[in-house]
Amino acid sequence: MSTPVKTSPGLRMGRPFGIPVYVSPTWLIVAAFITITLQPAFASRLPEYGEAGTYAVALAFAVLLYVSVLLHELAHCVVAKHYGLPVRRITLYLLGGVSEIEREPETAGREFNVAFAGPLLSLGLAGVGYLAYRYAVPPEGVVSVLVMQLWWSNLVVGVFNLLPGLPLDGGRMLRAAVWKVSSDSGTGTVAAAWVGRTVAVAVVVVPLILALASGQEPRLEMLVWGIVLGSFIWFGATQSLRVARARARLPKLRARALARRAIPVTSEVPLSEGLRRAREAGAGAMVLVDHDGHPIGIVNEAAVTATPEQRRPWVNVGSLSRALEPALVLGADLEGESLLDAMRETPAGEYLLVERGGEIYGVLATADVNRVFSGV
Repeated sequence: MSTPVKTSPGLRMGRPFGIPVYVSPTWLIVAAFITITLQPAFASRLPEYGEAGTYAVALAFAVLLYVSVLLHELAHCVVAKHYGLPVRRITLYLLGGVSEIEREPETAGREFNVAFAGPLLSLGLAGVGYLAYRYAVPPEGVVSVLVMQLWWSNLVVGVFNLLPGLPLDGGRMLRAAVWKVSSDSGTGTVAAAWVGRTVAVAVVVVPLILALASGQEPRLEMLVWGIVLGSFIWFGATQSLRVARARARLPKLRARALARRAIPVTSEVPLSEGLRRAREAGAGAMVLVDHDGHPIGIVNEAAVTATPEQRRPWVNVGSLSRALEPALVLGADLEGESLLDAMRETPAGEYLLVERGGEIYGVLATADVNRVFSGV
């Protein structure tokens, strides 16, 4: 789950179930890696296809594998939508796929179900593929080889994602379980993130130990993939810990408590004069008003700071203000997640806070909100 971004994540492939699906350019890297590393295996099973043919078969397998990954992510998203959670998109990239679900489930049970849907789908594909390999497809030929590789790969994907550590699906399931027992989602996140860090180390270390214990030399591709996957899990778990710490500070996030007192100024007032009036009034912000006293803009603190002191008598506050769009006017009673959601809608340096009757309460500076999360 993440905040909206403006840049495209890659090539848009369609909208199954109304969910935009993108393929990142990084997918080409893993597609090439899979094609090159698996071509010898396909060549030994399909000698009649020749080198070019088995490269084509290996590439087809890479594509089909990512179709399976897409179905895995769609399972998460369909269950999330069933619970009314908005889904922004699915992106297929270097290490698999990611579903961008904009809100967390409201209960531990829903969190568990959304997380479990993906591995369940992968294990289901593995089961269907195994049955097809044993009873439905010819015992020899390209179809048999592809089906065998696909059911085995889906089994690995399903089991790997069930490992009990964030950011894997099994970590989200563990988080849901701890959340259910402790009645605190933050406690669940911290527990699953620390287990995720342990899993990250194990992904790198355990294959090495097994290889050395059996007297074999660790293979280079095994080392590379272990380090890549371990790093992915470690950084994902670390990010989850940061999010948990930030959410622990949400009770302190109250617009009314963080508001700065603001003075009204008209656009032609010199910046130096506006700052003098603010100091005399003990105010920390300036609201641009028209000649009838109605707010029309907020003077931008960053622009004020960037203006050299010797130029301030010659710069009008109106030139340093942002027009007061409706999304920049927030209720003074907003707090916690609701306040963050309102700020995410229209990112800005300052917001005008008003009472329910429309009276101006003050100005909320994004910098003050950031200080709450940094602990300053």
